[in-house]
Amino acid sequence: MYSRITFLLLFISAPYLGAAQSPKRFHLPKDLIEVSGLFYAGKDSLWWHNDSGRSPTLFLTDGRGKLLTKRDLHPLTNRDWEDITSDPSGNIYIGDFGNNANNRKDLKVYILSPDKRIDSLLFQYPDQKRFPPPAQAANFDMEAFFWYADSLHLFSKNKLVKGNYFTKHYRLPARPGTYTADLQDSLYLKKRVVTGAAVSPDGRRVALVAYNFKRFLGFIPTSAASVLWFDDFSGTKFLQGTMHKVNLACLLATQYESIDFEDNDRVIIASERTVIIPQKARRIRLKR
Repeated sequence: MYSRITFLLLFISAPYLGAAQSPKRFHLPKDLIEVSGLFYAGKDSLWWHNDSGRSPTLFLTDGRGKLLTKRDLHPLTNRDWEDITSDPSGNIYIGDFGNNANNRKDLKVYILSPDKRIDSLLFQYPDQKRFPPPAQAANFDMEAFFWYADSLHLFSKNKLVKGNYFTKHYRLPARPGTYTADLQDSLYLKKRVVTGAAVSPDGRRVALVAYNFKRFLGFIPTSAASVLWFDDFSGTKFLQGTMHKVNLACLLATQYESIDFEDNDRVIIASERTVIIPQKARRIRLKR
């Protein structure tokens, strides 16, 4: 399989601080109040971005959440950036495909090449005919993708209210152009909607972070969240592999939005700020 690139060639080399005993949990910089995408760049370096309407900026932290630098990507716009990934050649992909209203016709992925060229990949879904579709068919929001085997693999986010809890796996060519995504598969995830996806460095595991909001006693907001991971799949039939799950304790409403592998057995997940809880991240070891 492929190995992770160890830095973003688009940017200057970032300072590196020794990563001894990386903490299990850590807070994120105040700039990342709506953290939505995470990319592990190796050597204790993490790139992040915010959600819709925020500045088109990438933030680099160390493995303890200390802000090291920012990279302004103007004139790009952040209509609804939801995830970030990379390939072994040093290309960086930013998914501007958040579509909560299910009515977007300008879905795109920005492609940042090592020579600082910026291209775009425009796409549509093969199974969406109405914008928006009827409420029961509103399953065209997107917050999760990763690069694997020369393609981009996207996993849809269903509706929290009156959704059917299916996530759909689409595939796109990882190159500039205009495409209709290829619908690969779908999977029912009981009371969970997908907000982040990642593939392990050795390509043998795929992980999804997913959550659901609910109200305790009818008025106290709480949430339930899980990291789901798949192995023993054939080719790119990720959702047909063996599924494992670890549930995340969420006493108060916590909105997990991003995930990436730090190594083959450990992921980092992050949640955005809420009224009560600051933006933060944690490491989780996936059992074999």
